[in-house]
Amino acid sequence: MARDMVPVLKRCRSLDLDPIYLGIAKKSKKQPQNTRRKISEYGLQMREKQKAKFIYGVLEKQFRGYYAKAEKMAKKEGIPGENLLMLLELRLDNVMFRLGYGRTRKEARQIVRHKHVLVNGKPVDIPSYQLKVGDTVEIKEQYKNAQRYKDVLEVTDTRIVPEWLSANHDALSGSIVARPQRAQIDVPVEETLIVELYSK
Repeated sequence: MARDMVPVLKRCRSLDLDPIYLGIAKKSKKQPQNTRRKISEYGLQMREKQKAKFIYGVLEKQFRGYYAKAEKMAKKEGIPGENLLMLLELRLDNVMFRLGYGRTRKEARQIVRHKHVLVNGKPVDIPSYQLKVGDTVEIKEQYKNAQRYKDVLEVTDTRIVPEWLSANHDALSGSIVARPQRAQIDVPVEETLIVELYSK
């Protein structure tokens, strides 16, 4: 499986991205070089795409698939860019992160891969599993008292759960109550630039 081995803080510097959006509290002390160099229009579009891919931990082929689906959806409802972010937000690993059951999306992905998660009462170990309104997710009963989740909740307890989700931290569960709207998605990505890039 392909993996991005670039150090997280180094990647954040190159994308001009605050690590807090990845669930990482520490900041890099190094300053990005060549800050005065003007970025071309194509460069700006590429940076926004790289930023979205990096935040959600998605590789190029998968990202293209999400964009194709977002464009198809836009024929009936929504805008391609907003649909793209909505699809990325509804990934199982992202929902686990948003609910506070993972300090970072990488940790949430690992929790899903290790078969700790139930979706509508059935085990799911696919991080990219697409959730929909009405779906419920929870940590399996045998892991609920594990020290790991007590430690995770201690860190994420102050994290605000988005309005489109409902969380029950006592039961380590949650549900999707609505589709995420663009105003409820706090990622610093200009999705219109991604649409422009793929429209060429």
